Amino acid sequence: MGGFGLSTTSTGGHVEFEGRITWYVVLCGIIAATGGLMFGYDIGISGGVTSMDDFLEKFFQGVYVKKHEAKESNYCKFNNQGLQLFTSSLYLAAIIASFFASKACSKYGRKRTMQAASLFFLAGVALNAAAVSLPMLIIGRILLGFGVGFANQAVPLFLSEIAPVRIRGALNILFQLQITIGIFIANIVNYFTSKLHPWGWRLSLGIAGVPALILFLGSMLITETPTSLIERNEHEQGRQVLKKIRGTDNVNAEFEELVHASEIARQVKHPFRNLMKRNSRPQLIIAILMQVFQQFTGINAIMFYAPVLFQTMGFKNNASLLSAVITGLVNVLSTIVSVACVDKAGRRALLLEACGQMLIAQTIIGGILAATLHDNNTLGKGMAVGVVLLVCLFVSGFAWSWGPLGWLIPSETFPLETRTAGYAFAVSSNMLFTFLIAQAFLSMLCQMKSGIFFFFAGWIIIMALFVKFMLPETKGIPMEEMTERVWKNHWYWKRFMVEDECELSKMEKGISP
Repeated sequence: MGGFGLSTTSTGGHVEFEGRITWYVVLCGIIAATGGLMFGYDIGISGGVTSMDDFLEKFFQGVYVKKHEAKESNYCKFNNQGLQLFTSSLYLAAIIASFFASKACSKYGRKRTMQAASLFFLAGVALNAAAVSLPMLIIGRILLGFGVGFANQAVPLFLSEIAPVRIRGALNILFQLQITIGIFIANIVNYFTSKLHPWGWRLSLGIAGVPALILFLGSMLITETPTSLIERNEHEQGRQVLKKIRGTDNVNAEFEELVHASEIARQVKHPFRNLMKRNSRPQLIIAILMQVFQQFTGINAIMFYAPVLFQTMGFKNNASLLSAVITGLVNVLSTIVSVACVDKAGRRALLLEACGQMLIAQTIIGGILAATLHDNNTLGKGMAVGVVLLVCLFVSGFAWSWGPLGWLIPSETFPLETRTAGYAFAVSSNMLFTFLIAQAFLSMLCQMKSGIFFFFAGWIIIMALFVKFMLPETKGIPMEEMTERVWKNHWYWKRFMVEDECELSKMEKGISP
C-alpha cells in the first residue's frame, strides 16, 4: 500500500522501527475517531437543548418559568438539579462503563469494543429523541453514557497502537479533533432546530445517531490493532496486519517487541491489582491528574453551557446559539493546530503555552463580569462581544493542549500489561470529574457568580506547575520503551521504577546500577 515515506532512524542509540505512514492507517484513524464525533456532538447538543423553551416547558417547567421571570438573577435562572442531571447522568454511566470496556478491550479487542459503543449510543439516541417523560430521557442518557465510556476507552488506545511512533500524537489527536467537530456540528444544528417548534429538540437529539451509525458501519472496514491480536495469541494475523499498516515487510523488530511486551503482559493475571504496585504509580498518577486538570480548566463548563452562559450575559436565544457556533469553530481550527504541532513541538510546550493563554482569558472574563454584570442587568453590546472573543481565546488554548493531550498522554505511557486497566482509570476519572463539573456548574455559577472564572484560573496555575516539574516529555518514544527511556530517567519518577533502595541511591548519584 502507498504511503508517505519510509524511515529507519537511530535516536540516542535506539533504532526506530521501519515503516511508511500508509493511507490505510490514516483511513483507520479517521473511522475510529468517529467515536469522538459521537462524544463531541453530545457535549454540544445537550447545552443547546437545555436552553430551548420547548424542551424546558415539557420536562423542566420550573426552569422554564424562572428563565422568563425578569427579576430572576442572571446567574441563577438555570439552576436546577434535574436539568443538571439530564446533562451529567451520561458521565455517571460512563464511569461504570469504562471498567467493563477495559475488560472488553482485552478480551475481544479494540475494534469490537468500538462496535459495542456505537450500539449502546444508538439505543440511547432512540430513547432520547422519542422521550415523553423525564425517566425515559434519563435512561436514554445512561445508555449514551455506556456508549461514550466504551468509545473513549477503545478509540484512543486503537489510535496510539496503530500509529507509527513519529506521528502517534497527530493520529491520536484525530479523536479530539472529531470531538471538536461534533461540538461544532451540534451548535449549528441547535441554531436551526431552535426555530422548529415544538419538536426541534427531538431532531437535535436524534441526529446524534448519525456518528454512531458511521462508527458501526465504518468499523467493518478497519483492522484490529497488531497489539491486540498478539495479546490474544493471534500472532500470525498480528504480523500480517503490522505489515499492512506499516507498508513494508520489514516489521520483525517491531513485531518482536510487541510479542515480548505481550509475553510480559500475559504473566500479569490481575492488571488492576498490578496498577497499585510501586512501578505503576507514575503512569497512573499522571493519567488521573491529566483528566482532573482537563476538567478543571473550566472547558466543559463553557462547552456544555455555552448557550446558557451567553444568555446569562444578555444575549438573546438565537444570538447565544450563534455565539456557541463561533466558539465551536475556533475549537475545531485550534485542534488542527495541535495535530500539526504535537509531534514537533512536543507535549509539554503546548501544555505550558496554553496554561498562560487560558489563565489570561479566565482572569479577564471574571474581571469584566465582576465589574459589569450584576443580578438583573445585561452587558453592553461591545462588552458582550469582548467576552465572546475572550472565550474564543480560552477555547483555542485548550483545544491545542489539554483537550487532545488529556487523551493522548495516558494512552501512550502505560506498558501493555496494565494498558487497558490503566486507561480505564483515566477514562473513568475523566467521566467522574466531567460529571461533577456538569452537575455542579449551574449551582456554582449561581453561588459564586463571576468568581467561578477565578476559581478555574487558580486551577490553571496549579496545572502549569505540574507540567513544569512532574510531566515528562513522551514525543517520539515507542510505547514499549517508555519505562526505560522516560520513567527511569525522570528526576522524580525514577525512584518508583526500582524496588531496591541501594539501586535507587546509586541512580540518584548518577552511578550505573
